[in-house]
Amino acid sequence: MALNVETLSKLERRITISVPLEPLEAQIKQRLNQVARTAKFSGFRPGKAPLGLVNQHYGNQVRDEVYSAAVEKSFGEAVDENKLRVAGFPNIEHKPFDAASEVLEYTATFEVFPEVSLGDLSKVKIERPVIELTDADVKKTLDVLVKQRVSFEPVKRAAKKGDRVNVTLKASIDGKEVESTGDNGIDLVLGEAGRVESFDEQLVGGKAGTTKSFDITYPADHSPEQLAGKTVGYEVTYVSVSQPKFPEIDADFAKSLGVEDGDIEKMKTEISESLDQEVAKRVSAKLKEQVFQALVDNAEFEIPRIILESEVNRMMQTTEQNLKQRGADLGNITLEPSMFEDQAKRSAKLRLVLGELINTNSLHASADQVRAMVDVFSQSFERPADVITWYYADPKRLDEPSALATEENAVAWVLSKAKVSDKKVKFDDLMGNA
Repeated sequence: MALNVETLSKLERRITISVPLEPLEAQIKQRLNQVARTAKFSGFRPGKAPLGLVNQHYGNQVRDEVYSAAVEKSFGEAVDENKLRVAGFPNIEHKPFDAASEVLEYTATFEVFPEVSLGDLSKVKIERPVIELTDADVKKTLDVLVKQRVSFEPVKRAAKKGDRVNVTLKASIDGKEVESTGDNGIDLVLGEAGRVESFDEQLVGGKAGTTKSFDITYPADHSPEQLAGKTVGYEVTYVSVSQPKFPEIDADFAKSLGVEDGDIEKMKTEISESLDQEVAKRVSAKLKEQVFQALVDNAEFEIPRIILESEVNRMMQTTEQNLKQRGADLGNITLEPSMFEDQAKRSAKLRLVLGELINTNSLHASADQVRAMVDVFSQSFERPADVITWYYADPKRLDEPSALATEENAVAWVLSKAKVSDKKVKFDDLMGNA
């Protein structure tokens, strides 16, 4: 086998390979003889047809199979010989196989993985969030749990903030109706997030059986865009007004949270323990986020085009699936590759950096670490033992816990090299409640 390697760019290579045909012709004859033993032709018993007839019917197919296998084998040997790390599939070009005479010559154009340098991680600064849970944090969480279990009871008075109103409404822009609930009332809790504040303010004070008209001018950056900067006229009819009724923090409430004996102090202890676990998760996530960003910022190299294109396509497909699940009409949505390019660059770069870091420092998760991750996954289910059995019933199911455990090893390794300082944070800031 003769070959020539050309460097077309920093990452692109082209190999020209010549494979002698004589050994391949011997393989073709051997394969045709094998085919002849079982081939069926009209007028001949199975396996008794002349070799020429077999060649006439199967010769081109057998030759293409042998030549294709030779191309694949010789390319693999050439890559190994030249210690090339191929990124993606090569583009193979050759003359028609039946035009080859003494040698089969082809060219393979492909990209190689870049040399990934992690940079000096000792200069990387990481802030570790530090938080001390207080009784006030537990009480605040308990208040949230109470609000989540609110019920509503009808009242005859005017609506106020926090009440739930059932209304029918019509909306119009420039005198043209753009939305209507018809006779079907909708429930709105006044003051809840997700609507412009002025809309709910207009609904305060209404009583069941009354109708009110008002205009709302939406901000220029409002979402959805159809209402951005527009003045919308509303006609609202109140069907009912209901006030919130919050459950008492008693034994029944504790039982509803899984405390079988209804012990309120035990309930608070369990809430505190749950918060400790959630805080630990949030701190871990914040550290991982900083480490990953530092790895991306600290490494400089070119990303193979084929890897970047693959990542863009993956993100586009994921976005399409998410939009379908939300009921969006994809016929009215155009997704362009450029919309995902920056995010895809970061994702592809991070994956290459992590791969280099993990392989160079032997950071792959051990069997014990994978099992520990599976144990963590199983704790959120009613029967953890069954979940563990399910994971280990198929080795492929361990891919996710193995990858996450390996990521944790990588994060721990970077933290051991970087400058890590503690930073006190508030509970609400860490939990995203600010």
